[in-house]
Amino acid sequence: MKTTVNTSLLTKNKINQLTPDNNLQLTDYLEVVKAFARLTYQSVYVIDYAQMKFEYVSPNPLFLSGYTAQEVLELGYEFYFNNVPESDLKLLTLINETGFDFFAKLPESQRKNYSITYDFNLIKKDGKPVLINHKLTPLFLTDDGRIWKAMCLVAISNNQNAGNAIIDKQGSDEVWKLNLENGIWGKVLKPKLNERELEVLRLYAQGLTINQIADKIFVAPDTVKYYRRRIFDSFNVGNIVEALSYAVNNKII
Repeated sequence: MKTTVNTSLLTKNKINQLTPDNNLQLTDYLEVVKAFARLTYQSVYVIDYAQMKFEYVSPNPLFLSGYTAQEVLELGYEFYFNNVPESDLKLLTLINETGFDFFAKLPESQRKNYSITYDFNLIKKDGKPVLINHKLTPLFLTDDGRIWKAMCLVAISNNQNAGNAIIDKQGSDEVWKLNLENGIWGKVLKPKLNERELEVLRLYAQGLTINQIADKIFVAPDTVKYYRRRIFDSFNVGNIVEALSYAVNNKII
């Protein structure tokens, strides 16, 4: 049975016309995207807002809900309407509308420096939901500054619930977090670790144990545990796996 697509998710960034200069940006760019997809564990999508479709979907089975990459490419946004719970579709509508409103208020020269990240549930092939994280950033803009094409990275979320919508600017410690109650983006600062905490986190990322880290940085194991607790508190996470995931997703290590 064919699903009727709710186009409310697509209206905020409708592209009505492209110019020849717009198309000059496209020379072989998908080859770069494909090369990047081969290097990352994450799934990669390219969205074309002029045609309201996916232009590229990497063949990562973890995020395809049992479909092939070609099938998802052909389904386009219908893939989400078929495989995202209704409550999360409403959440995506809110993030879409407020995200494009935020973007429209930015200086055009700065718009490519911003990215948005958020979490929602995707129904797997076995019918069970998995919480995934989307990161989306502009690839190309139209002459009037709208997002024409965007790249999206998909990974397993390090959070417990859907939402967690954040916009950040490359090279800045400032981020904007979406209040889901009132739909307003509020400015916050990224959590910062001191040099010792960063060192401990990087050693954990290398697979070292508490005792090995203690030997490496010439401290007692209890001191390593102290630094680990400070890291957990800074990231608001409960274990080292979540801490490492948070640090990678937020470009801290």
